[in-house]
Formats: sequence, C-alpha cells, structure tokens
Amino acid sequence: MNELSHGIVAAGHPLTAQAGADVLRAGGNAVDAAVAAMLTSWVTEPLLSGPGAGGYMLVAGAGEEPVLLDFCVAAPGHGADVAARAPLVPVEVDFAGDARQVFHVGASSCGAYGNPAGVDEAMRRWGSLPLAELAAPAAAIARDGVALNAQQAEVVHLLEAILRTTPEVAALYAPGEPLLREGEIFRSPELGDTIERLGAEGSSPFYTGDIAAAVVAWVAEGGGVLTGEDLRCYEAIGREPLSVGFRGRDVLSNPPPSAGGILLALALRLLDQAPSPPPLALIVRAMEEAQAARTPQFVEGLADPGFAARMLGSRMGSTTHISVLDADGRACAVTCTNGEGSGIVVPGTGIHVNNIMGEADLSPLGFHHAPPGRRMPSMMSPTVVLAGDEVQIALGSSGSNRIRSALLQTIVGVVDRDMTAAEAVAAPRVHFENDVIYAEPGAALDELRYDPYVVQHFRAPNMFFGGVQAVCRDPATGALSGAGDPRRGGVVVGA
Repeated sequence: MNELSHGIVAAGHPLTAQAGADVLRAGGNAVDAAVAAMLTSWVTEPLLSGPGAGGYMLVAGAGEEPVLLDFCVAAPGHGADVAARAPLVPVEVDFAGDARQVFHVGASSCGAYGNPAGVDEAMRRWGSLPLAELAAPAAAIARDGVALNAQQAEVVHLLEAILRTTPEVAALYAPGEPLLREGEIFRSPELGDTIERLGAEGSSPFYTGDIAAAVVAWVAEGGGVLTGEDLRCYEAIGREPLSVGFRGRDVLSNPPPSAGGILLALALRLLDQAPSPPPLALIVRAMEEAQAARTPQFVEGLADPGFAARMLGSRMGSTTHISVLDADGRACAVTCTNGEGSGIVVPGTGIHVNNIMGEADLSPLGFHHAPPGRRMPSMMSPTVVLAGDEVQIALGSSGSNRIRSALLQTIVGVVDRDMTAAEAVAAPRVHFENDVIYAEPGAALDELRYDPYVVQHFRAPNMFFGGVQAVCRDPATGALSGAGDPRRGGVVVGA
C-alpha cells in the first residue's frame, strides 16, 4: 500500500482493525479510527479492555504537538472505610505450562476506570467525526454477538478461574456449564447499550450519572472501596510525552507517573551507546538495567514531576493495543487494559470492572499502597518513533511486565536490523525478570552467558511475551506497512 492510501491500522482482532480502517476510508483521522477500533475491542477482546478499563493514547505527527493522554486506572478509596475492604481473591494463570502468574480479583481489586473519559477527551481534542457514529458499529456487534477466534478463546481458557468467581461474569463466559470455546458466540446486549450511551451522551453518565451510581453500588456490595467521589474526581490528563534519542531518531513514549515508558527509555539509552545492531546479550543487559531501576524509590518517585529527567540523567551519564497511521502522517497509538478483569460485572451495564488494584506487577510496594486518586504505575507504553519530523513507527503492546521488552526488541528489529514490521513483531523474543531469562524458540541464546541466571525455555511463541501492534511509514518512500502480533491474534488492515 502506498503513501496515497487512507492509512493503516494494526490491532489485536480482525474486527477491531477493520473498524478503524472503515473510519479512515470514511474520511476520519487516526484518532477517529483509533477510537472506533478501541470501542470495537470492548466487544471483540472483552477480557482485555472495556468501559471498566483504563489506558493511554499517544498522538503525534502531521504537525501535531505530541500529546500523551493519560486515562489509566486510579487508586480508589476517597471517603471510604478502607479497614472494611474485603480481601483480594488470588487466582493462578498458567501460560501453557511454561510459566505461571498469580493475579488477584474481586471487588477490592477494582480501581477508578478511565476508558470512557479517555474516549471523550480524545474526541474533544482531535476528533473529526461524531462519537455516536464511531460507537454504533461496536454497539451492534455487542448486541448481535461475535464468534470467539482462537486467541480470544485461549484468553477465556487462561482466565477460567476468574470467569467462575461470580454468577454475573459466568453468565457471559460460561452461559452453559462449559466455558465459551472457539467459534462460540460472546454476546452482551447490555454492553451494547452502554457503548451507545457513551456515543450519545459522552462520558458523564460513567462518572456523575446513573452508570457511575450502579458501578459504585455493585462494587461496594462485594466489599470494594470504589466510591462516587473517586469517579466524580476522575479526568483524562494530557501530558508531554517522554522523549529519548535512539540511532538519530526521537522515541516518544509514556512519561511518569506511568512506569513503562521510562524503563523502555533507559534500555534504549544503553543500547544507543553501543554499535548497531546490538547482540542479544546486550539487549538482555539493557532489560536487566531497566529491571534493576524499579526500586521502591523509583515507584515512589514516579509522582514527582521532575523524576524522568533526573532518572534518565543519572543512568547512562489481559491488555490490548491499537496503532494507526493516517494519510496525513498522523499517528495514534492507544493501549488499554482491564487487567484480567475483577470478575465483577455490573448488572444492567455489561461493564466488567478492572482488577488493576490486584495486579502485583503494578503494586511492587504491596497492595493498596497507593493513595486514592493516584494513577497506577502501569507498564503500558504507547510509543512513536520519529525520523526527523515524520512518524516512522507507531507501536505498543500488551503483556504486563513484558511490554517494555517486547517494544524494545521490536524497535531494535526495525531500526537496527532493517526488518519489516512483520518480521520484527514475529521475531523470537526474550524477557528478563528476577534473574530469569524467558525465551521463545529461535532466540539467539548461544550469545548469552547464562550464569547466574536461569533460562526458562518456552516450547512455542506465547502470548506471555506480549502482543505488539505496529504500523510503519518508510522514511524514504512514504510506503505504509504494519504488523499484528500473531501471539495475540493481531492483524493489520490498510485503508
């Protein structure tokens, strides 16, 4: 596809990407397309995102002043009796026998959601089409239902323990006794109505109206501490993106108080000091450096406005993502997460509330440490690589702590190894954490010295390693390309 096309969309489900591409063909811009795709993902990828989730959107290119729109989940508890909070419910997720991770769910895992506010603010700032028009297709899919593809069926299987915790969530994903399987229909007319409300009325009902009241009452019944004040006080925040140089390019990503962008920047700064292309041993070292930086002081410092500059100066002296490039060269990269979902589905709304307060990766100092209103230090890192003033790559990933390593290796693949987007996204990945090197088949492990590390070999490419969705513009020709991560059923659609 050439530079005269309407644009390109990469996303985690064929219908998600198609929704964005349809909007580009109808004359919408990258943000319009990303919002339409985002709303569709609430139905096609319902365990990864939704109106009860949060995220970030990065907009850059086409003469835009780059902006990172923060609508991440915030810690709850304004005016609540936190001593009466119900215990978190631990569940274990097994990634095909190759790795296990414990998550925590239940009403006490629910934070103040941001997706409705993010949609509203994005359309206010950059939208060119009516929100109702963008929401209508997603609402129709929710009412009619969508067949689970292989990847979404796998997510349902992985999260079975969560999907049986309450009658409301089981009614959606195990409407008979068995869980939904590949090819079977996920349907939520109530979610369709909720999406339609957002399109018609904006985000107000979700924060000060009847939907907010319903969510707060239902979470409270389960022993959670999400309050009406938490939602009334919530707003999407525009921030200046974090910027780091890499191979003569500017890499823009998510600034503090998010954690992922600055850790990605630290790794890129280290690699930028070495010849191109870096060997795998150096990439792992960069991952190790970033992991070592995530100390208690790092977590506490994220709320300080000057933290990013100090940190970069002192060193080197269930989530989904959508990436869009439009015909004007504008990029929109948006990453959203519901965690794995709390199991709390609010009757009458179809809203499955997030379990972000039960994510150990986001609470390294302990659960419920963050004061009410603080944005949780997410690893989500929508990222744009600029070559001069032009967008070369827009990308992001799902994958919890693996987000930063997935993005790092994809950027290195395109910039250092001259790979296509598809090649870079599909290439075997490694991830370093807690003195363990996790590796997919085909990774160049012969370049590594294992001591003192343990190597965990995966038997096949796995969604454990994230789900990168990337779109690229060739700096020389303007040709567009992209890739959806096969690990998570990602696709790319041109417009």
